[in-house]
Amino acid sequence: MPASPEPQKTIALVVRHNTAGIEETVAGIVGFLQGAGYRVVFEAETAAHVQMPGVAAMSAPEIGKHASYAVVVGGDGTMLGIARQLAKYNVPLIGINQGRLGFITDIPIDRMLPALGEILEGSATTEQRTLLEGRVMRAGEMIFCGVAVNDVVVARGTGAGMAELRVTVDGQFMYNQRSDGLIITTPTGSTAYALSAGGPLLHPSVRGFALVPIAPHALSNRPIVVPDSSEIVVTIVNGRDISVNFDMQTFASLQHGDEIVLSRSPHMITFLHPQGWSYYGTLREKLHWNEYPSSDGKLS
Repeated sequence: MPASPEPQKTIALVVRHNTAGIEETVAGIVGFLQGAGYRVVFEAETAAHVQMPGVAAMSAPEIGKHASYAVVVGGDGTMLGIARQLAKYNVPLIGINQGRLGFITDIPIDRMLPALGEILEGSATTEQRTLLEGRVMRAGEMIFCGVAVNDVVVARGTGAGMAELRVTVDGQFMYNQRSDGLIITTPTGSTAYALSAGGPLLHPSVRGFALVPIAPHALSNRPIVVPDSSEIVVTIVNGRDISVNFDMQTFASLQHGDEIVLSRSPHMITFLHPQGWSYYGTLREKLHWNEYPSSDGKLS
């Protein structure tokens, strides 16, 4: 009896909208994937802005249940938004850079089709990234919860004075800090806001979170890296117009006494890169570390 044919695999396409000329790029990707035998669907918000005959729309939960891969065309912000939604479904993500820096949407637009072909044929570098999850507690009750791929930022409002924050790690008091705020970053987010605030770069395989003060009153308040098995609690002691942001995309307003309780999410994000991809190569390119080894091994 002949073997049953392999079911057609579904690939979801997530596209940053309001980008000039994006339709041509999307049409090229859709045609390439359909020609390779894949069923292509649009993420629901993408479908609302990019119409294409014969391409259905799916919500994030539907993509999680049915898609083998999600291809993200845009900047890192587009990737952050869909990555948080798909993390619990373990759908591998492929990022095509239609933005500016592109630390996690790393495939250049002029190489997108060859790179997609290589990855889908199995020649891919696979890596997993840790997420942060947090909840805001007020008088013993949870009033907000969120997940972050990059970072959780507790910060004062514009024009407000310094925020005073109390930080404990695994129940042990670390410090009371007066500053403009505090960034708690994953290794992925160490190249984002935390970097501009003077935080360390963390390789994605490092099992840790960095706590990076924003303009601290005391210069002795320095960034620190703690194990990602830690539970971090940030308590609002004093200050006005303080809020907490998850990847700068979801936020909650805070009051004195509120606690932000942070820990590693049980879910991971899987990124697929073309063969030969290197985290250090990405840093060199994006941060302009323009020193490349020559044939004699010397840097030029």
